[in-house]
Amino acid sequence: MSYSVDVNILLYASDRTSRHHAVAHRFIESRASTQELFCLAWPTLMSYLRIATHPRIFAQPLSPDEALGNIEALTSLPQARVLSEAEGFLQIYREVTGSSPVRGNLVPDAHLAALLQQHEVRRLYTSDVDFRKFDFLEVQNPLA
Repeated sequence: MSYSVDVNILLYASDRTSRHHAVAHRFIESRASTQELFCLAWPTLMSYLRIATHPRIFAQPLSPDEALGNIEALTSLPQARVLSEAEGFLQIYREVTGSSPVRGNLVPDAHLAALLQQHEVRRLYTSDVDFRKFDFLEVQNPLA
């Protein structure tokens, strides 16, 4: 079995000022001890770098080195795999977004959903309810 996490869980785990920090941090730490395949998508990792280091978004932004160090720690786990788009991705994106119009802020969510579909990852941990629009995903909120 495999799973992925959305950027919001990674951000909460890093943002010590967030009310969700302790739960998200424990959740991410618990992933290091499981044997399940931990799939991290490049769009998620790049969003993490962008947001975690941004002084207008994070109250106490991470330095680029700190943020990269967090990514390296995750991607170096023996059960971690980094996902990227493969041949045929655009067709999968069309299929994933075919049932409802995708625009604006939903585009990055659809991108991640299509990437997970392409790599047959069915479980996503996130606090973003928009992912429930993609019926093939088993969406779980570890903060609830």
